[in-house]
Amino acid sequence: MTSIWLHRARVGLTLALSLVALLLLSGCGNDNMQDLHAWVTKIKARPGPELKPIPKLQPYEPYSYPDTGLRSPFVAVQPQKVSNVHPNLERKKQYLENFPLDALKFVGEITFGGTTYALIRDPSGNVHRVSDGNYLGQNNGRIKAILNGKIKLVEIVPDGTGGYQKRPATLELAQ
Repeated sequence: MTSIWLHRARVGLTLALSLVALLLLSGCGNDNMQDLHAWVTKIKARPGPELKPIPKLQPYEPYSYPDTGLRSPFVAVQPQKVSNVHPNLERKKQYLENFPLDALKFVGEITFGGTTYALIRDPSGNVHRVSDGNYLGQNNGRIKAILNGKIKLVEIVPDGTGGYQKRPATLELAQ
């Protein structure tokens, strides 16, 4: 019974809206638009704006590149000196080398049996104990010292010329 009532209500609403739209549109059927035509004719009779002349283009003059004595920009630069720094690709990677250095958090340090250990939290929230000689980060960062709330590392990074260079890095105790 409710669905029949809803159907009748929709049909009635549709008819009412159609009737209102028809009444509103009936006012648009006036053929007396003489004032509109007069205004359009007046606007079209106005002179247009004055156009600037087309600028003259300068002829193209090619630039001669004096390349005598210069190196080609398309040939790779050979390194001046070959560095003896390189990562040890034979050693087994440690777990904390799977993460970028900035993703690891230094959360504490403890001393046990004369050895100072740093506590490192990985991105998944697990805490690991490391000491001098352990590796951290994805750039072969080896711990050189743990002291005064800092872990000092030396990373081995590419130097841009096919070799490697050592770069110091520091992790500070998280606040």
